[in-house]
Amino acid sequence: MPAEPAPAMAAVTGDTRPALARSVLLRYDRVREAELLLMPERAVLLSPEAGRILRLCDGRRTVAGIIAALAADHPDAPLDRDVPEFIDRVRAEGWLQ
Repeated sequence: MPAEPAPAMAAVTGDTRPALARSVLLRYDRVREAELLLMPERAVLLSPEAGRILRLCDGRRTVAGIIAALAADHPDAPLDRDVPEFIDRVRAEGWLQ
């Protein structure tokens, strides 16, 4: 019997309120001076930008709110495109719910 496909996730919109998955921890590593995403049997060293976005994914902020928070430091960056794409990609990895 073939395996059933995984249910599709809803598209990321400005109203989406991303949060870390229950099995994922975000920690700052002082030795590496970098954010680490810790999961069962896996750790991911994050870029400063990825760490900043994931720190803002607290389940309270919307994607639009995350973009607004980042825009203060990065006014010329294409955040309206990049942030939802990043969130969609890490949701597909299972890092966000």
